[in-house]
Amino acid sequence: MAADGQDAGDRDAGRLAVLLDSAFLLLLATSLSRYLTHHADNPQVPWVLGLSLALAVAQPVGSWLAHRRPVAPGRRRRLWPLAVVVSLWVVLVLLAPSFAWCAVPLVYTALRTLPARTAIPLVAALTLLVVVGEIRLPGGVDANLVLLPPAVAALATAVFLYMERQAGRQRVLIADLVRTRRELAATERREGTLAERERLAMEIHDTLAQGLSSQQMLLQAADRTWDSDPVTARTHVRTAAEVSARNLAEARRFVHDLAPAELADGRTLDQALRALAERESAESGLPVRFLLDGAPVPLPAAAQSALLRIAQGALANVREHAGASAAALTLSFLGDQAVLDIADDGRGFGPVGETGPTTDGPGTDGPGTDGSAAIRPGADGRGHGLPAMRARLRQLGGTLTVESSPGEGTVVSAAIPLEVR
Repeated sequence: MAADGQDAGDRDAGRLAVLLDSAFLLLLATSLSRYLTHHADNPQVPWVLGLSLALAVAQPVGSWLAHRRPVAPGRRRRLWPLAVVVSLWVVLVLLAPSFAWCAVPLVYTALRTLPARTAIPLVAALTLLVVVGEIRLPGGVDANLVLLPPAVAALATAVFLYMERQAGRQRVLIADLVRTRRELAATERREGTLAERERLAMEIHDTLAQGLSSQQMLLQAADRTWDSDPVTARTHVRTAAEVSARNLAEARRFVHDLAPAELADGRTLDQALRALAERESAESGLPVRFLLDGAPVPLPAAAQSALLRIAQGALANVREHAGASAAALTLSFLGDQAVLDIADDGRGFGPVGETGPTTDGPGTDGPGTDGSAAIRPGADGRGHGLPAMRARLRQLGGTLTVESSPGEGTVVSAAIPLEVR
């Protein structure tokens, strides 16, 4: 964007230079015509013609050099082209006052080329020379011609300086805008990277990590019964192989950012939860029931995926940490929201420095009696489940509530509004 703006500015400056050169040449030709008409027999005519020709060449050449070879940042402008043109014009005006009005383009060129503290005195000197030239014209002194040059010069200088200040402010604003856009783009890239990391962390926690934990438990059980009960041991090994295959499919799906396998082929959320409960009961030996309350309402794919992942993570924590003998999944449609409850009859835990529903605990994420492991990852890398659940629900405008009491089990409730944001 900055390069385009600079190119547009260069084109505008080039057009303005052409306009000023054209105006100067027109005024020069007009002044020369007037001089030759009234002073054809003056012995100074050759000098006037020579100076006019020199000016006609010097002004366009100086503009061309300034436009074709711009000044590098930090270096002074080349002032010799302007000095040559002004010197020739001053000599010409002293010889023939008719050329005084050629000062108008020169005034603007001086304002564009020099800093204000140098350009203003030069403009004043040029204006004074124009006034002197008007006074020297034959036919008497005209008050209007004496007062008009200072007025025009003052107005042109004031307007130019004002426009220069405005342009300077605009350049600062544009630079700030470009810098802000770059910073915003960098921030968005960082946020995108963090969001993708969070997505992968949640997916890994709810699929691969839980699957690997199940495989470990099954293989440990097979190892304990390998000699005493080979049939049961082989059953555990086959179940672990099935879990491994399912984990591999899940890994491929979340790498491609696809929906969970349980929700593929048009299956609804209640069907996926029912299948999850049956599979959990068969693989872990923990009886898990599924209950549906209310008439099912179609949910967006993101909401279905989030609730299914929350159910998977909560059941894994129940299996590993709650010491429960049974669990239940309840999906309720309550008019304005869908609520998924994961309940167990495990050891539960007490309140954590607060009243009302607690927000962490062993039944939800990690071992312990105070629930602190559910908030911060421990040394073994656990403790990501509850933050992942909250993050999923936060993206959908939902809420997470965990209720528990010592010896009375735990209930994890995930609620998502049916008008999902």
